[in-house]
Amino acid sequence: MKYQIQKYSNEHYKEWNNFVAHAKNATFLFHRDFMEYHQDRFEDYSLLVFDKKNNLKAILPANRVGDVLYSHQGLTYGGLVLNKSVLLSEVIQITHSVLRFLSENEIRIIELKIIPNIYNTAPSDEMEYISFLLQAKILRRDTLAIVDLANQIPISRVRKRGIEKGNKINLKVKEVDDFNSFWNELLIPNLKERYNVEPVHSLDEIKLLKMKFPTEIKQYNVYLENKIIGGVTVFETKNVIHPQYISGNKEFNNLYGGLDFLYDYLMNTVYKESKFFDFGISNENNGLNLNESLHYWKESFGARTVVQNFYEIETKNYSLLENVLI
Repeated sequence: MKYQIQKYSNEHYKEWNNFVAHAKNATFLFHRDFMEYHQDRFEDYSLLVFDKKNNLKAILPANRVGDVLYSHQGLTYGGLVLNKSVLLSEVIQITHSVLRFLSENEIRIIELKIIPNIYNTAPSDEMEYISFLLQAKILRRDTLAIVDLANQIPISRVRKRGIEKGNKINLKVKEVDDFNSFWNELLIPNLKERYNVEPVHSLDEIKLLKMKFPTEIKQYNVYLENKIIGGVTVFETKNVIHPQYISGNKEFNNLYGGLDFLYDYLMNTVYKESKFFDFGISNENNGLNLNESLHYWKESFGARTVVQNFYEIETKNYSLLENVLI
C-alpha cells in the first residue's frame, strides 16, 4: 500500500496541530485542543495518512459509533484535511487507502460533512469530485448566508433604520474577555425561554476554549448606558468571521436596533479587512426546509448563499477508485 494509515494518539499531538496550521482546508476547530474539550462525548477515531517516507500527507478528524465513522460529530465541518502541495491524483489514492483501512477495520459507512469552500485558503474541492466517483449518497445540503466583505451588496432600508436607532441612542460595542455577563444574563436565559435548550458550549467550556484560542474566539458586548443589553461570541478563522452565539434582552432588537447595529459594527468596523462574514444556516429537516424569513433577514445584510454538503460513503466502494487514473 502506497499510504499508511494510523489512528490518532497523543504522541501525534504536535505533528497533527502543525499539519492543521499549514493545511489549505483547516481551521482552529481541527486543533486537538478544540477537538478534545468534549472528548468524553465521543469515541475519537481520527486518522493520519503517511507516505512511504513517513511524511504526513493528510488527516481526518473523526469519531466512531459502531460501524459508522463520522467526520467529527463535535465539529461544524470536517472531511479529509490536506496541505497545499497535494495533487488530485494523490488525494484519490489517499482516499482509497483510508476507505480500505476502514473497511478492513469493520467500519461500513463514513459520513463526511465537507468544510464550506470559503474557509479554505486554497482551492480544495477534491472530496466533492471523489465523492461522485464513490457513488456517495447526499445526506444533507445546507445553505450558509455569506457576506463578501470586500464586495458588499448594499443592505436593505430596514437594516439601515435599525443601525440608525442604535446610533441615535448611543449604543456601544466593546470587546471583553469575560463571558459571564453574556452567558448568565442573556444567552442561557434566552435559549431556555425560547427553545428550552442550553448553549452547545457551557460557560466553563467557552472559558477554556478562550484560554486555548485567545485570538480566534472573541466576545463583543453591546451596552446602553453601561448596561449590557446584547452580545455576540465570534469565531475567527483565516478567511471567515462567524458569530457562534448572539443574544440580547427583549428590547435589544425591536426598540434599540441591536442586531442591525451590532452586525453592521462587526462587518464594517471590527472586521472590515476580513474576507467573509458567515451568518450560518437557516435550514431545518436536514436541509430539506429553509426558514425563509430568517434567511431573508440575513440576505437583507447583503448575504448570499454558499452550500455545505454532507455525504454518506460505503467504505467497500474503495475499489471504485482503482481504475480512475489513466
